[in-house]
Formats: sequence, structure tokens, C-alpha cells
Amino acid sequence: MSNTPILQVKNLCTSFYTESGEVHAVNGVSFSLDKGKVLGIVGESGSGKSVTAYPIMRILTDTGKVTSGEVLFEGKNLLDFSKAEMRQLRGSKISIIFQDPMTSLNPVYTVGNQIREAIMLHTSRNKQQADQRALELLELVGVNDPAKRLKQYPHQLSGGMRQRVMIAMALACEPDILIADEPTTALDVTIQAQILELMQELQRKLQMAIIMITHDLGVIAEMCDEIIVMYAGSVCERGTADEIFYNPRHGYTQGLLRSIPKISNVHERLIPIAGSPVDLLNLPSGCAFASRCDLAMKVCLTQKPEELWINENHLCSCWVNVKQVYEEAAGGVQHE
Repeated sequence: MSNTPILQVKNLCTSFYTESGEVHAVNGVSFSLDKGKVLGIVGESGSGKSVTAYPIMRILTDTGKVTSGEVLFEGKNLLDFSKAEMRQLRGSKISIIFQDPMTSLNPVYTVGNQIREAIMLHTSRNKQQADQRALELLELVGVNDPAKRLKQYPHQLSGGMRQRVMIAMALACEPDILIADEPTTALDVTIQAQILELMQELQRKLQMAIIMITHDLGVIAEMCDEIIVMYAGSVCERGTADEIFYNPRHGYTQGLLRSIPKISNVHERLIPIAGSPVDLLNLPSGCAFASRCDLAMKVCLTQKPEELWINENHLCSCWVNVKQVYEEAAGGVQHE
């Protein structure tokens, strides 16, 4: 069996062209995804999480363009695929769950009609077989009274129910990769936990690879094999879930973790990340997080840090870590 990752994103750069100028939304992002693994991409709004995933599906808006890089699925560059080839790939091999199911589902078609369409488009099933498969999918994702739900319209379902319908549609053809773009944002915490548990169960059952996109580190604490932390369109830290949660080395990751409420101390005051995100129209020459970092040095303002291996399961792009490694190698002697 080949050890080649099912998906490889290499030096991906994506921009949006607006009246104000070129917005550098993604800047040289690279990662790989193995079959059956779960990758988490986290960061605040505007950090480039979704725009990193959308080129995989080739669903950027007209103003967006991949300016450089490769997206390799099973060794083939998806950026070279024709529109017809991508239509065949979407849904059958790679599926996506969008952030807001109310705007993603068509309000004038029944739930059954929309699931059936996805099934008939990518498989050889006829209408009757597709309806039976749609029924099975709703049962799989835990929708109660699925026969009744198939005849209903999206507005007749609750938020959690609509999200389950979206998951059912994404799983209709048992894709190799599932991209979940903030799949629990609009849900209350009880339904959120149910949706995450459902995704974990389906991932184990179907052996899918999942890319989980979220702004909430707490959502993916126990779900992901690897976590990528993004800021201003770049990867600032990556590693296993244990490394990111118990040994965070970038100031931004540490700030995100400080903003998560702790059940062990509900009276503890949350510490926000100071300042505002950088302007993607005018990115700084150095580290994008420097203006918000308490430990920023002069070099942080002028030079962008390269990724540094903290250990075999952990990388971080931060000059503070470079300084620490240098001092440790020098026997703890301080250098200017």
C-alpha cells in the first residue's frame, strides 16, 4: 500500500482583486492529508482558513484567483482540471459542508429532491434507488422520521436538522475527503456536540479524510490528528493536537488558547488578543502577528520567520523560538 498522502497542497497563494487593490488572502500555505486522517485548520475570521480549502474544490468567486502553487489529489493537480472534470470530482471524491446550511440548501426544493440530485449525478442509481439511498443517509446522520423529512423544505427543519441534511448530502457518494467549513458555528452547544460526535463516528466507519475548518480550538481538541494554525493567510504553527494544546510555541496560538473558557475555573477572566488583524492589502514585511505580540523583537518587524522544527511532531514560524534554540545551543548564554 502506498504511503503517498491522498491530498497535498504545495505553496498555495490565493488573491482577491478588488477596487482597493489585491487582497493577499493565502500566502504560501503547504500541507498534506493522509487517507482516514483528520486535519484541523484554525484561526480567527479573515485568517485564510476557508480560502485555503476552496481552491481544493475550485469554488473561488470570480474575483479570486490562485496565483501560484499546486493542489494534488492522488498525485494529480486539481488546478489543471477542466470544469467538466471538477464537476465529476465534486461530491464523488471530495465533498464540502458549508458554514450556513440555511443559505447552502435550496429553499424551493424539498430535502429529498436535493439529496437525490447529488446521488443521481454521481452514481448510476435510478430515481427510486436514489430515494432509498437518501432515506438511508438521513437515518445514518440521525435524522428522526426520515421519510417525513425527505418531503419537507429546508425552512421546515431546525438548524441542527439542516446541518445533518448537509452532512448527508456530502456523504451521499462516500467521498474520500470531506471538507467541513465551520460546520457547527450556528448551532447551540448541545447540537454542536452531537454533530461533532456524528462526524467522528462516520469518519471511522467510512475511513474518510476530513479537513475541519474552525475558529474554535475547543471544537477540535479530541477530533484532529494534526492541527494547522493560520494567521493573515499564512501558517504560523502546526503539529499534533497534543503539541498544539500542551506545548503552544507561537504567540497567536497561545492567545487563542487563553480565550477558551476552562471548566476547571469558570471564574477565570478570559484574556483577549490585543490589537486588530493586519490589512491583507498591505501585509508587513516581517511577521504579520508582530504588532499584537508581547514578545516581538526588532527582527520580527522586518523579516518573515521560516518554519522551525520544535520536535518531530511540531513546527512553528516564530523568531522567539529561533532565539530560544540559539541560546540553548550556546549553553544558555544571552546574545544581542
